[in-house]
Amino acid sequence: MSLLSDIFSDLFARQDNILSRVDPRTKIIVAMGTLFAVMFSKTSAFPLAVLAFCVAGTVAIGLPKRFVALRLVAPLGIAAVLLVLQSIMTGVTPLWMVMVFGVKITVTREGLHTGLLLASRVLGGVSVMLLLSSVTPAHRIFRAMRALGAPAGWVEIAMLMYRYIFVLLDLTADVTAAQKVRLGYAGMRRGLSSAGLLSGTVILRSMDQAVRTNEAMRVRGYNGDIPLGPMASLAWRDGWIIVLSVFVLTSTFFAMEALCK
Repeated sequence: MSLLSDIFSDLFARQDNILSRVDPRTKIIVAMGTLFAVMFSKTSAFPLAVLAFCVAGTVAIGLPKRFVALRLVAPLGIAAVLLVLQSIMTGVTPLWMVMVFGVKITVTREGLHTGLLLASRVLGGVSVMLLLSSVTPAHRIFRAMRALGAPAGWVEIAMLMYRYIFVLLDLTADVTAAQKVRLGYAGMRRGLSSAGLLSGTVILRSMDQAVRTNEAMRVRGYNGDIPLGPMASLAWRDGWIIVLSVFVLTSTFFAMEALCK
């Protein structure tokens, strides 16, 4: 298995800890509530607090710090792009100016504020999902989503995507290794050509895999529904966890919004 497969697998979610023993439906409800709070926050303080709490929780349950950092690389890149674009493309109050290749770029106060808010929302939301996926195996998340009323078609597509994304990641790693052995990335021109060939190969293989998977499922009696089985009713403990979490979340949200206006 490739490094990317190791990073994004749910191997560590199968460990026993205080969060993994909570019902998956409870964790999903709390996670969704936190996501909504992050989305509707008007300052960056609350999303950043969620980010700090979730990252600390992920490290505390035993996920290696290196894997946590690697999982946050892509969101950090998106957040940085949002911050830069908002800072130089929106707002009217100049904060400072820089010259880049003879072009004057102005950073505005309003744009910087909006960029920080959007970037913090991205990182806060991603950190919530990072913690959830680190304490709940994927198959339990999908089963809990069905139990909570999520459309069956959406859940089935998510299950198949999760299953075969690792197949494609391993394919990508194998093809990349073969290209490197043949000096496919020796120079920018050859590197771009190899990257294009790699992308085309993965896309074609994914389409071929989709056809083969569909045929295999139909041979095994697939009729448009993957049975997952019922789940037991939520215990009273889970109800109290939801109530307490909503109370703490709401109190923290309004307190931080009021203090950081």
